[in-house]
Amino acid sequence: QLQFVESGGGLVQPGGSLRLACAASGGSLRYYNVCWFRQAPGREREGISCISTTGSATHYADSVKGRFTIPRDNAKSTVYLQMTLLEPEDPAVYYCGVGWDLSPVASNSWGQGTQVTVSS
Repeated sequence: QLQFVESGGGLVQPGGSLRLACAASGGSLRYYNVCWFRQAPGREREGISCISTTGSATHYADSVKGRFTIPRDNAKSTVYLQMTLLEPEDPAVYYCGVGWDLSPVASNSWGQGTQVTVSS
């Protein structure tokens, strides 16, 4: 079973950028559609972006469309979340996992996530 490891979070000012990385042990991500999710305090986890195995198809939640992109590097078995124009509504713990259409598969095993904080 894939075990996900997220990295790249941190503190950024409003309007700033961050790039998150998603890797996994127990298999290669190249064979999976991968999504990014986030969970803010007191809120349910929400799907924000997904990418197909080849990168030919992507999905974005309306809240991040035009600001975030989800490139992947199958040679490195890594999926990224490039975040720009970060807003005060973006702080959350960000997770990655197998999924599609902004939803995780039922068998997804969640990692620890990476914290994103937006503050001046």
